[in-house]
Amino acid sequence: MSYFNMSETDKRLEQVRHILRRRQLDAALIYFDELNVANGWYLTGWCGQFEKGAVLVPAEGEPYLLGGPESEPFAQAESAIKKVRCFPVFMVPEEEYPNATIIDFRTLNQELQAQGTILKRIGIVGTTTIPHQVYLDFSVGFAGVELIDITDDYEDLRAYKSPWEDEQILKATALCDLAYDQMKAAIKPGAYEFEVAAAGEAICRMHGANSFAYSTIVGSGPRAKAVVPTATNRMMEDGELVMIGIAPRVNGYAGTMGDTIPVNGVFTQRQRDLLNHMRETMRLTKEMLKPGMCGRDIDLPGRKYYEKHGLADYLVCPFAHSIGLMEAEAPFFGPNGDFELVPGMTVMVDISFFGHPELHGGRIETGYIITETGCKPMSPKMDAYFMKDL
Repeated sequence: MSYFNMSETDKRLEQVRHILRRRQLDAALIYFDELNVANGWYLTGWCGQFEKGAVLVPAEGEPYLLGGPESEPFAQAESAIKKVRCFPVFMVPEEEYPNATIIDFRTLNQELQAQGTILKRIGIVGTTTIPHQVYLDFSVGFAGVELIDITDDYEDLRAYKSPWEDEQILKATALCDLAYDQMKAAIKPGAYEFEVAAAGEAICRMHGANSFAYSTIVGSGPRAKAVVPTATNRMMEDGELVMIGIAPRVNGYAGTMGDTIPVNGVFTQRQRDLLNHMRETMRLTKEMLKPGMCGRDIDLPGRKYYEKHGLADYLVCPFAHSIGLMEAEAPFFGPNGDFELVPGMTVMVDISFFGHPELHGGRIETGYIITETGCKPMSPKMDAYFMKDL
């Protein structure tokens, strides 16, 4: 079964073509790879392994999926876009495929011209991530064509979630609830961080996760100050805190949760006090999640609370961000953010501190869908847990 929804894909392609018409462009080239998966997945519901790729969307006519020969049969079976062309610059370097049809961008340009598609102005999506050689080869193949950055226009589309997208995020969040119970049960003195990660990942896979949006976070003791510490072979010790987080994907869409837990199951008073400060900050931030609010509004109450309680020096990350195809994606809602919330948007409240001289670091995180009047929890379970003090 494929991960795309063709009705969603058709709507998105039309939205891209609307951008092209508005910007007076003849096509869009959307770059993606395994790390920078979201922009390509948004149109295809697919990403190849090992090889890079792009989607070419003409203002008129069928879109192309550009990639390498190893991904071609996989794409034709699983991608929403079936018209595939293969290029050396997207391949694994020096790997050979003698029976594959591999072309260059000049040949693609000639193919388009032969069918009456003349490209003079092309919008590029992914200018901060596209490899230099891909950009050079494309520029040579489409010599004389003006290339215009439309990354912001395109990524703004992803900020506004459809009901179908919200549904996938809720399904992924339900997996987080399962993972939380399994990970918490695996935490004890003498256990290894990787055992905790394995417990969470296994239950997510067993219930339909197609991938994970980040490597599972398990950071115990001093490792918690690392912001996003992936699980290692460190043995957890009595008296420590351990920070956990997991982000399973369903149909490409992520859910996530985060918590900070005592390894021995019992908080010290100092640990309890600090975690309760984080919970109060979460409550203050949640109250700001309503249509029309922007980062400047959302961030302010929690930041003032941190300053009041001497935690501002350990504040590395703002308190809210969007979630979708990536676990943390634009728009972000930091102290200088102007992007306004609208109903249907999906927002994580992510409260953290890092570099504390006694307790190292910690995070608590859960998500909300913006409604007409405020917000509703993606995980009623985690919301109820965080809305009261320990």
